[in-house]
Amino acid sequence: MTEITLKDLLDAGLHFGHQTRRWNPKMKPYIFDKRNGIHIVDLTQTIVKIEEAAAFLRETVLSGKKILFVATKRQAQDIVHQAAEDCGQFFMTTRWLGGTLTNNQTIRRSIRRMRQIEAIGRNNNGQLSPFKKEAASLRRELDKLQLSLGGIADMDQMPGAMVVFDICREAIAVAEANRMGIPIVAVVDTNADPDPIDYVIPGNDDAIRAITLITQAFAKVIKDANAEWSRLAAERNRRIEAERAAEAAALAARRAADRKESGGDGDDASEAGRAKLMRQRRSAAKAAQEAVAAAHASIESKAVVAAAAPAAAAPAAAAPSTAPAAAAPSTAPAAA
Repeated sequence: MTEITLKDLLDAGLHFGHQTRRWNPKMKPYIFDKRNGIHIVDLTQTIVKIEEAAAFLRETVLSGKKILFVATKRQAQDIVHQAAEDCGQFFMTTRWLGGTLTNNQTIRRSIRRMRQIEAIGRNNNGQLSPFKKEAASLRRELDKLQLSLGGIADMDQMPGAMVVFDICREAIAVAEANRMGIPIVAVVDTNADPDPIDYVIPGNDDAIRAITLITQAFAKVIKDANAEWSRLAAERNRRIEAERAAEAAALAARRAADRKESGGDGDDASEAGRAKLMRQRRSAAKAAQEAVAAAHASIESKAVVAAAAPAAAAPAAAAPSTAPAAAAPSTAPAAA
């Protein structure tokens, strides 16, 4: 996977350990021999351990997690910094801030402060303040924050693994990672305790060429894993979109079928409603006609009664006028 050979390790000086009087007995399984008061590391084990660590880092990146590189010793700072940036991972190469993992809320506040000062500079064309003294103070604060936190500014969650060079110097970082359950990949020299490390790489952690060799090998593996993860993520997104489109089409088909069924029932119901309305209208029209006919009949009956009343009154008026005429002859002889 890393394509590192035994000759590469020898050329990089990875086999040189520390002085025999400074050794840690727990590193005895990884020591080949001692020469001139210096322990010699068994590089055959180192190659195997490098491959195991590289496979673990690859799986970690393929799972969508990030790697945190930690190397604050002077000869490793620039090398690890550059390698971590090249493969798009987090890094701390100046000073490990206590609580970076175990007290992440405080670290996030410092990062927000750094972002705030950067935003002030962007909004004012690079000028942090119109006052010289305040601008100088803000510039010093920003430089300090960027130096300490620039490599983990985008680390919103815990890393999936941590790569450490010189675990004796980075003892606090190792302790925090163990407490948070973060797996550790580390180059462990003969003077260190390998127990806290999950993936031990026995070798020289002081030589620049050794650090460069291992760092570049890990960076290459991580780059390849990032490319593969991007490809898998794109395929997964396309598959999810296709599934969503299929579900949407099936849902649309079900809704269309439901509308069709409810539409047939609606037509029957509307037809029955229209028939009922027509019956009501016919009943109302018939009732209206009957009412009109009754009104006409009432009017006609009233007219007949009104016409018959004068005719009945005329004979009654004629009877009193004939009575005096009949009585007149009876009075004439009496006068005579």
